[in-house]
Formats: sequence, C-alpha cells, structure tokens
Amino acid sequence: MKFTDGFWLKRAGLTVLHPAQLHDTENDGATLTAYATAKKVKSRSDTLDAPIITIRAEAPAPDVIRVTIGHFLGGVAKGPNFALNSEDHSVIVTDNEITSGSLTARFNQDDWGLDFIADGKRLTGSGWKGMGIVDTVDGAHFVHEQLDLGVGEAVYGLGERFGPFVKNGQSIDIWNEDGGTSSEQAYKNVPFYFTNHGYGVLVDNPGKVSFEVASEMVSRTQFSVAGQTLSYVVIYGPTPADILRKYTALTGRAALPPSWSFGLWLTTSFTTPYDEETVTQFVDGMASRDLPLSVFHFDTFWMREFHWCDFEWDPRIFPDPPGMLKRLHDRGLRTCLWINPYIAQRSSMFAEGVANGYLVRLSNGDVWQWDRWQAGMALVDFTNPAAVSWFADKLRNLVDMGVDAFKSDFGERIPVDDVVWHDGSDPERMHNYYTQLYNQVVFDVLREARGEGEAVLFARSATVGGQQFPVHWGGDNSATYESMAESLRGGLSLMSSGFGFWSHDIGGFEGRPDPAVFKRWIAFGLLSSHSRLHGNHSYRVPWLFDEESVEVLRKFTHLKYSLMPYLFEAARQAHEDGLPVMRPMIVGFPEDPAVTHLDRQYLLGSSLLVAPVFSEAGQVTYYVPAGKWTHFLTGEVVEGPGWVTETHGFDSAPLLVRPGAVLPVGSRTDRPDYDYRDGITLRVYGPLPTRTEVRVGETTFTVVGDGDAVRVTRDGAALPWRVEIVGGAAADAPAEDSSVTLDI
Repeated sequence: MKFTDGFWLKRAGLTVLHPAQLHDTENDGATLTAYATAKKVKSRSDTLDAPIITIRAEAPAPDVIRVTIGHFLGGVAKGPNFALNSEDHSVIVTDNEITSGSLTARFNQDDWGLDFIADGKRLTGSGWKGMGIVDTVDGAHFVHEQLDLGVGEAVYGLGERFGPFVKNGQSIDIWNEDGGTSSEQAYKNVPFYFTNHGYGVLVDNPGKVSFEVASEMVSRTQFSVAGQTLSYVVIYGPTPADILRKYTALTGRAALPPSWSFGLWLTTSFTTPYDEETVTQFVDGMASRDLPLSVFHFDTFWMREFHWCDFEWDPRIFPDPPGMLKRLHDRGLRTCLWINPYIAQRSSMFAEGVANGYLVRLSNGDVWQWDRWQAGMALVDFTNPAAVSWFADKLRNLVDMGVDAFKSDFGERIPVDDVVWHDGSDPERMHNYYTQLYNQVVFDVLREARGEGEAVLFARSATVGGQQFPVHWGGDNSATYESMAESLRGGLSLMSSGFGFWSHDIGGFEGRPDPAVFKRWIAFGLLSSHSRLHGNHSYRVPWLFDEESVEVLRKFTHLKYSLMPYLFEAARQAHEDGLPVMRPMIVGFPEDPAVTHLDRQYLLGSSLLVAPVFSEAGQVTYYVPAGKWTHFLTGEVVEGPGWVTETHGFDSAPLLVRPGAVLPVGSRTDRPDYDYRDGITLRVYGPLPTRTEVRVGETTFTVVGDGDAVRVTRDGAALPWRVEIVGGAAADAPAEDSSVTLDI
C-alpha cells in the first residue's frame, strides 16, 4: 500500500504524522518506551496540539527485539495473534538503548531515528519519515514503518511467492488467496523477510500486511497495517541460516515427518474417474515396473459430488473402504485422503453444524454461505472448541478405518465482510490465521492416533507458524517448463520463510504434460523433500506418457531412497534447528555475491546442489561455488567458482556433492523407511575433511583425515557398513568393526 506521491508529496486524502523529535523515554529494566512528538518542541507552547507517537521496544529472545509503534492506544485488543515463543535472557536497557544479545535498538536523541546495531555495525533503521501514522478522509487509519536498505541489499521470503525470488521492487499484500502458481497471489503468506545484510523482520500481525519492498521508497522496505498500532520483530543473524534458526525458535519448528512420507506418492488425480479397480491397476502397474510407491492418495471424489465435506466414502464407488484400505496396507502402502474445512449444504454435517453453532455466522445470526466450490457451502468455525471436537471426531473415524494422512486442501477463501466468529476474533485478522487453526486440528488428530513422528499432512495454505505442521505443497501449477520454474521459485521463497519441507505436483496440475516436461519434472520432484505425482483431468502414472518415463521415474525414485540416510538427517535438522531441507543458495553461501538472485538451483540439505533441467533439449546452466564439486551420478569433477553449462538426458540432472562432504548412502532402493545404518556406505569426497561427524539415526560416524589416511569410527549399533573415498580406496566393515582406516 502506497501513501506517497513521489518523494515529497503524500497521496490525496491522507494526513500523515511522522516522529520529528524524541521527547523522552521510560524504562522498567526490560522494556524501553520512547515518546516522539510529531513536530519539534522548542517551548511549552509547542506541546499543545502536538500528537505523540509511542514506540515500545522489548526483547523476547537473544538477538531479537520487538518494536511496537502506536498512536491512540485505547482501542480494544483484537485477536487472533501469532503464538510467539520467548526465552529468559539478559536484557540491557538505558535511556535510549535496549540490547538483547548482540543486537541493540538505539533511539537517536538529536535528529529522530531508530537504529538497529549488531557487533558494532548498523544493520538497518527507521529514519526521516520512516514511521507514519496515516488517517484517510473516509476515517480509516494505518501505521507504516520503513526500514533502510543498503546498497546491494536483497530481500527474501514473505511466504510462498511465485514471482521473482528476490523481492526488491515488488508490492506485496500478505493475504491468503486461491490463485494458482502463475499469479501474484499466494496460498501461504508470511509477513517475514530476511536480507543478505544480516537480519530478518517479522511483522507481528496476522491480518493484511502491505509490503513495499524497495518500490515506493527504493532504498527502504515499507510495511503497513490498518489500525492504530504496528508491531514488528527484528532478528539478528548474522547469516541467513542463523536468522532462520532464531525465527523458527520464535514461531515454532517443524515436526519431524515420518520417513515413509519421503517416498513416492501417487494420486487418483482430481476429476479423473476412479474406483478400487482403478487404484489396484495403478498399484499393480507401479509394482510390476519396479516403481516403489510409499503412499496412495485419494483425491476429492472419494466422497460424493456436492457433499464435500461429509467424510463419508461414496458407496457407489467404494463399497468396502475398510477392506480396500487394508488391502493397500497389506501391500506396504500408506493411504491419504483429501479434505477441506468447507461443509456443503448437501453434506450430512451441514444440519449438524447449523444446529450446534459449529459454522461461521453472519452478524444477523445466519450461517455464512456461498456457491463457490461447493453448492451452499459453509465454513467450520475452529474458534469454537466444540466445533473443533466435532470436526476432529470425523477425522478420527477415518484414521481408525486405516487412513494414514490427510491432504488438508484450501483454507484461503475465508470471508471478512459481516462474519462473526465464536470467540469474537476480528474477521480481518482471522482471514490469514484460519489456516493455522485448521491444519493444527488435522495434524493433532494424526499425531494423537499415530504418535510423535508419524503425523504428516499435505497442506496448501499457511501463515506464520504453519511450518509446525508439515508437509506443504505448492498448489495448482501447470504442465509447462515455465510453471515448473515458478513452482521452484515459490518453494525457495517458502523455504526462506521458515518452512522446512515442501512439495509440488510432478508434471503440473493443470493440463496434460508433454512427456518431456513430465520426465524433467520427475527429476526435480524426486530431488525435493517430498514427491507426489498428481494432476487435474489426467492421470500421472508414467506408462501413459512413454516407456522412458517409466525408466526415469524408476531411476530417480531408487536414487532418492538410497539417499534417505542423508535426507532424513536433513529433515532432523529442519526439525531441530529450523533449516529447510531445500535451501536457497543464499542460505548456504551468504558470502558469495554470485548467489544473490539464483532461483533455478538449490541445496538439498547442506551437501548436495541440485539444478533442475527446464528444457526438452537438456541444456542447463548453473552456478558452482568455490571448490571442487563432484557429480553424484557420474563422478565428474566441476571446479568453482563459476558458471557451468551442460546437456543432460532425461535420466540425468545436475546433482553435485559439496567439496569435503561425507555423504551417507543407504543400502536399499525399494522403500524410504528402513534401518539406514544397516549396510550404509559413507562416501568421502575430497578435499578430505580434517574432522567431520555424520549422524545416521542414533549412530554417529566420525571421519578424520590426516593427509595420508582417512580414519572412520562408529559410535552406535553394530551393523555392517562401508567406507569409500570417491575416486580412491574403499573398504567393507563387518558389524563388529567400529573403525576403518583407508590409505589415500
């Protein structure tokens, strides 16, 4: 939202107050409150008709400072609010400074300003006309803040956004919408960003937050909200990885998904016809072609048309759901069902919901309804504890029947006008926050039934904190290379916003992919944290495209399963430290100026670089940071820093191992969930590490290189293992051996 008309003027119809002078401060030892006048005060008469802007600074955690800007402070507090964690720590407060860890917020005592300083360096700050209290001629109120951007400073994050990865120059509204992957709208809006200058910012408001990122003021990031107050949190890194660690400590870290969820998911697709015979044919076809499935997903039409959701199987198509689920389980498969939080008027749940007050209402007492998506549909009111129990009980029945996961679709089209929530929540703030309540209910049902570490969603919408309930997928993309690339941009943007796990519809959702697009997307999909074949009007079993698609899917599925010891440890890192499994290059190499805008490649964990191929011909250009990187598939060495152009067949893609990495490779390619320690191979890549620890489950391998030899010791279960120096010696170790030494 823009408030200015060029550099000097305000837009017509606006009155804006800006801090002009720091009048005085108060501190209670933990909080620093500054009182700024909107004009210079030189005499007592200047204090008359002189608005005051109140700025409160506090420190919820080390290296984290919250700033709240307010004008009129007598308003009724509105919910919902983000659930932010705090940590006991030492805070130093003086007359004009508050210090938390290495981060200081300093109010200037002469010319107005608020600076954020860390380790002796100014990170950013709010200067002349940075803070603003805005009144409109029609009685609306807004508060804005502008934080400085330095030369070469790039901004990342703000949720899953499919446009340019670096957000500079963009106007972005944080407002969840169902807009696909080819528009400026987003399913997962997160009012958090970080920059390559050492800090991140969370705007602590679940409603609409408007960002002008180096747009209205090209040397500043502006954010604004409606109302009389604005609260934001500055997080000092200094590195992007540090910022993400501290941000996820504040907003919650991802649960650890079950290992089986990292395997290949196959769906019925959306509007395609299917029944148990169809499902069985697909499962048989995958098995006979050595394409090891992990999960089979039933999309919307497992329920009757016009009944979404009633959580009842369509008896015309599925006469024996418990038996069918058991037959799939007996084949080693998990099952997933599509759901959403909308209740169609023909659903058996509609009358229940109306009678018991479980559905969102209008101010006149009527149930809110419309005809989009489902005829006469209403919306479950998750602010009502009884409605939560009612909805959860429906899901528990399905879990008891044998369902293992839910695709928690939708949650973006949440009404604002004239709606009343059970707990009195503000409709504008609830619009984005609704998805958090919805996904938590679904995730908690699975966690309660299956246990910690066994719950997983396939969720589309999210807000701050949504990363706690993985996995999220990128929504409705299209069967083109361009949509494949925009999907990756969206994923990298989401991974820059505190989310640890992400997936996308392999081959694209809309349209039937050309076989070449499908095969290129397979490699990208299997080299993502989670991998799902899904479409709209057409099936995604590979033999319907061509036989080479079968071979490509087999190769990359087997590859992913062999990498599971490495990938699952990357998942643990997302769970324990908040670092995503799929990492933008800026997270891994913040000191390399060449990676600032890279959005067609990424790190998979800390040691693998992936560059998907976005063309039928197979030509791909990607950047390699400093050092000797090794192609995992061929052993070829590529030396950086520099750009590389290669041509790859459909059975290949750039997958490079970081210099000095020790990569644990598993012994099985038929499933993702196995004892990764049994028969594991440690691949040691040069230059040989001085000392590296590799964790695999409850076992730790320590690798020490001394120039002439490599010694590997095992601390953990006695199982057979192997060590390979890539391009050199190798040795098998029987279970009883806890150490191996290889001469170079």
